Amino acid sequence: MPYQAPVQEFEFLLTHVVGFERLRATPAHAEATPDVVRAILTEAGRISQEVLAPLNRVGDRHPARLENGVVRTPPGFAAGYRAMAEAGMTAMSADPAHGGLGLPQTVAACVNDMTGAACLALQMNPLMTQGQIEALAHHGSDAIKALYLPKLASGEWCGTMNLTEPQAGSDVGALSTRAVPNGDGSHAVTGQKIYISWGDNDFTENVVHLVLARLPDAPGGTRGISLFLVPKRIPDADGNPGRANSLRVVSLEHKLGLHGSPTCVMQYEAATGWLVGEPHRGMAAMFTMMNNARLGVALHGVSIADAATQAAVAYAAARRQGQPLIAGGTGMIIDHADVRRMLAEMKAETLAARALALDLAMSIDLGHAGDADQAARAALLTPIAKAFCTETGIKLANLGIQVHGGMGFIEDTGVAQFARDVRVSAIYEGTNGIQAMDLVGRKMADGGAAIHALIDAVEHEARAHAMGAPLAQMAEALRRATAAMLAMDLNDRFGGAVPYLMGFARSLGGLYHLRAAAVGDAPRVALARVYIDRLLPEAGGLLAQAQQGAAGLYDLSPDDLSA
Repeated sequence: MPYQAPVQEFEFLLTHVVGFERLRATPAHAEATPDVVRAILTEAGRISQEVLAPLNRVGDRHPARLENGVVRTPPGFAAGYRAMAEAGMTAMSADPAHGGLGLPQTVAACVNDMTGAACLALQMNPLMTQGQIEALAHHGSDAIKALYLPKLASGEWCGTMNLTEPQAGSDVGALSTRAVPNGDGSHAVTGQKIYISWGDNDFTENVVHLVLARLPDAPGGTRGISLFLVPKRIPDADGNPGRANSLRVVSLEHKLGLHGSPTCVMQYEAATGWLVGEPHRGMAAMFTMMNNARLGVALHGVSIADAATQAAVAYAAARRQGQPLIAGGTGMIIDHADVRRMLAEMKAETLAARALALDLAMSIDLGHAGDADQAARAALLTPIAKAFCTETGIKLANLGIQVHGGMGFIEDTGVAQFARDVRVSAIYEGTNGIQAMDLVGRKMADGGAAIHALIDAVEHEARAHAMGAPLAQMAEALRRATAAMLAMDLNDRFGGAVPYLMGFARSLGGLYHLRAAAVGDAPRVALARVYIDRLLPEAGGLLAQAQQGAAGLYDLSPDDLSA
């Protein structure tokens, strides 16, 4: 079945689950009326269905390739990119003064959800640009903003971020790329970066790289890192792409999935770049882009969860096998109890993950509108959403294959691509383990005050709902687990960090389902029951595991593990 953009589902979640009316009450977004939002989502849904979705299999079967130093993108990707750029998808939340649409992040999140489900490999390009626009808007000089933001917003140019190096991996502080002042306000940037998504293409006039590097007087570690803007082509006096900069794509990575998206090894040889933000404060500037990307990657998980669920439901409804075992059965496998279990779980998990991502986006928007409590809430939800949503995408892609049976293992059905494409989402923008360590480390630095406030809110809502007793009990278990975490040393916290995060996210999913069920719609109530009865109990086991900390993990030596 072709991808169907879930516009009505977004409208429901915005209205009944994440409280979008709070955002309309702020001066910045008073014009985001239901009619305006519906029009934006409807057009984005049309582009996703009609333009992007047909490109998904094309990109997988005809990967991006490097020819004579030039990246060649899959057939149709250029036209798909133009459709997104012309619709403003490269700068949905950017300031209209720089050519953006000025939309809330929450609306942009809905659009990114749809475009990612339609063609994730291509959607990653404007996603990187969205993050770069935000980073430059916050940290770029007036000259940089005046020159680059309109070009990025229009989609004429696109953006990337360059963090990782072969020897550094997730330890960004170990990077060795250098930046030497040229004496004219620019710097000569030299080094190699790997895993650069959309490091080059053949459909934009310019590619603008944000590169982490060290100045000559930089201290060691992350405190000595600065951020530089390094364009593929140096703008001339009129702001048009001029001479080629001294950078190149060395190779493209051969990947498990996302074949249509070129992941580049980039080499910089005294390439001309300009400092973004303060010297030695590059990580602060880059984190602006990375946190934007973490919401975007969370949505990648939701996108694939939705696409996999749609495909699985359509297949199960059309695949005849066995005899009907229920009254009025059709003989299709969708009537088999175990298949119905998988499909119901997929539907319930997708709602929970999507609501979590939109909840994060709402907190970001409200924080930008001046609500300090919501800004703190956004910081807390970021690692939870990034990890849970991507793990959900991976889980549902695998369940989708299972629903298809043997046909799921056959590439011709396209469902194996979902599993291959989404797998990296648990790795990039900070592995899910790193997200969990952030949650039990930095996010507990306040003694757990923000976490306890969120738990209290969950329990309060749960106790007010007829179906909420199990969630209220889980909130109490989450409070006990949090207290146990706070009593541990840091490494013990890290040993239980991932199950703690997933147990926390499971509980939040229960909250979103209760809100959806409160509308009284029978299918919503039934879906909430599936989540509360079948999925929420997992949180108890996860939280029990979290409280074990690192106990026993080091009883197995490296030799024991390799034996």
